[in-house]
Amino acid sequence: MFSRTVPMRALRRLIGIAALVAWMGTLAGAQGGADPGAPAAQGRGQASPASQRPPQTKVPQDYPAAQIEAGRPQFASQCGFCHGRDAAGGAGGTDLTRSTLVAEDVRGDRLAPVIRSGRPAQGMPAFALSDAELAAIVAFIHDQKRQADTASGGRRSVDATDLQTGDAAAGRRYFDAACTRCHSATGDLAGVAARHQGLTLLQRMLYPSQAGRGGDPVRVPQTVTVTLAGGLTVTGTLAYRDEFTIALTDVSGWYRSWPASQVKFSVDDPLQAHVEQLGKYTDDDIHDVLAYLQTLR
Repeated sequence: MFSRTVPMRALRRLIGIAALVAWMGTLAGAQGGADPGAPAAQGRGQASPASQRPPQTKVPQDYPAAQIEAGRPQFASQCGFCHGRDAAGGAGGTDLTRSTLVAEDVRGDRLAPVIRSGRPAQGMPAFALSDAELAAIVAFIHDQKRQADTASGGRRSVDATDLQTGDAAAGRRYFDAACTRCHSATGDLAGVAARHQGLTLLQRMLYPSQAGRGGDPVRVPQTVTVTLAGGLTVTGTLAYRDEFTIALTDVSGWYRSWPASQVKFSVDDPLQAHVEQLGKYTDDDIHDVLAYLQTLR
């Protein structure tokens, strides 16, 4: 379940767990459980599989959605303890989305013999599965591999159900009291849960300047008004600010800057309320508001 401690600590913990799982997979590989086709680490910062892109699937393959879904519980029950329910690594088992064997497999021609015979020397038992069960598991593995191939970054995902611990009714009360000055459940946030789920929705709720998983930070433009010594005011989009300089881009597109100590200025940041809100949330508040947002479909 999602930890109910401190908001910032909670997200850091998710990332820390992902890093630990990646490290455990690397350690297991060093003890003989690694995929024999996996690339060797090269240089500082390269040891973790998360620092490298998954090997690209050599023959792209499509599987029926029904077959993939049939393979999901089969994989979870037969393979999930070692390889994780999402095939991204578990208790000593390798991350199959980064396996060269999977990348080179074509509709089970390489996976099926390994699954049926096992790898006893590496602790993997043989599995007695019907042809349909085996085909469904292969379909599920390839679908997880496809998602890994197209995902940005290497961190494991967080299942949406792991975050469903809040009280939606309490979240709505909190939202009505703290958020409706800028947001509306029937306006800008209508259907937000259909567009974003799980950790992505939580990230956008807490840090709306981030462009989701793997995205580059995108700031909502901030407006600055500079008052010169003679009383003249200049307004534009904030272009630069530090302890010595304030700069803006005016309506004509000109970049203008002044020594910060010689002018007065005020900055209007549309996201400042979110920054301030982080210091007001309890962890229960975060989960409750998230639970409410998940009802906005």
